[in-house]
Amino acid sequence: MRDVLAELMKVWRAGGTAGVGTVVRTFRSAPRLPGASMMVGPDGSVSGSVSGGCVEGAVYQAATEVTQSGTPRLERYGVSDGDAFAVGLTCGGVIDIFVEAVSQATFPELATLSEDVDAQRPVALAVVIAHPDPQWIGRRLVVGRDSEAGSLGSARADAAVADDARGLLAVGRSEVLKYGPDGQRLGEGMEVFVSSYAPRPRMLVFGAIDFAAALAQQGAFLGYRVTVCDARSLFATRARFPAAEHVVVDWPHRYLAAQVQAGAVDESTVICVLTHDPKFDVPVLEVALRLPQVGYVGAMGSRRTHDDRMRRLRAAGLTDAELSRLASPIGLDLGARTPEETAVSIAADVIARRWGGGGLPLAQLVGRIHHDAPEQQVAGEFGATSTIP
Repeated sequence: MRDVLAELMKVWRAGGTAGVGTVVRTFRSAPRLPGASMMVGPDGSVSGSVSGGCVEGAVYQAATEVTQSGTPRLERYGVSDGDAFAVGLTCGGVIDIFVEAVSQATFPELATLSEDVDAQRPVALAVVIAHPDPQWIGRRLVVGRDSEAGSLGSARADAAVADDARGLLAVGRSEVLKYGPDGQRLGEGMEVFVSSYAPRPRMLVFGAIDFAAALAQQGAFLGYRVTVCDARSLFATRARFPAAEHVVVDWPHRYLAAQVQAGAVDESTVICVLTHDPKFDVPVLEVALRLPQVGYVGAMGSRRTHDDRMRRLRAAGLTDAELSRLASPIGLDLGARTPEETAVSIAADVIARRWGGGGLPLAQLVGRIHHDAPEQQVAGEFGATSTIP
C-alpha cells in the first residue's frame, strides 16, 4: 500500500471511500511483488499498479464493486485457456489480490500507519484475507515495534500475528501467514497478509573470500541487502558474489566510515569481517565497534587470530565495553567446516543475538519458542503468547 498511500490519505481525510487491490501472494513470474497496490478513487481515478497492465482492468472492476458492497474479497489472476489475454497474466505467473474498501469507517487506523511510514518508523499492517467466518475478513492490525492498533477479531489472534509480524518487520519482508481460526499456530483456516513498511536491513561483508560468497547467499535468503567490500579488485567482482546487492572495491574502514556518514548504517545493520588480515580487519573494526548503534559486529579467525586482534584493538584505544560487542570468533558452534556451513553458523548467531536466543537445542528448553528482541524484553511492552495452542 506504500505506493498509493499518499493518494489514499487524501481520500481518507476527505471522508471518501476508495477501493484498494493489493498483491498478497505471487507464483512463478508474477510482475509485481507482494505489497504492490492499486487504488480506485471515488471519482474513478486510478493510482498504482498490481501487474503492470495485465489485470488492472479486472481489478478496477473488482475495486469498484467492493467499494459499493463493502465486502472485501480475495481474487486470483493467472493464465487459463479461456482468458489468458483477458484477465490473466501473459507472463505465465499467478497473483492473489486482496480487494477492500478503505475509508475512515472501515480503516480508522490508517492515519496511524501513515504517520509511522512518513516518520520512517518501522510498522507492519496485518489484514485477514481468508477466514471461515466472513466477518473476520478485512479486519486489520497495525503493528509497531512497541504498539498495536486495531484488532483481527480476538486477543489470541492479535497476539500471535503481532509476534510474527514483528519478526517479518525486522527483516523487511511481506508475506501471507496461516493460522487456525482463532490464531492457533498449528492450524488452518485463517490467512493473514502482513505488509512490512521498513527498509530491509543491511549486511556488510568485508573480505571477498569464498566464505563471503556463502554468507552473501545466506544473508540474501534471510532478507538482508548484502554488500561485499574488499580493497582488492581482483577478488571483489560481481561474478564471484551474485547474491550480493552491491560489490564494492574500497578499503573496508573507509567504505564503512562513508556509509556511517551517509546515514546508511543503523541498529539493524549486520557487519561481518571475514578478512582475518589485521591490515584490513583492525581498522574496520575500530569504526564498527565505536558506532553507538549497530545490530551485529562479528569477525572471523582462529583463537590465535582473535587474541592478536584484541591486542591490536586495545592498542588502538578501544574500551572493554566496545570490545565486548564483538562476536569473535564469529558464528555459533555448529561444527561447521565448509563455507556454506560456516555461513549458516554466522546467520544463526545473528538471529540468536537479534531475538535473545541462547543457541541451544529447543528440545533442551521449556517455555516459549519465539523470543522478543532483548530490548523489548526489558521494556515488557510485547504481549507474550505461547507458540503452541
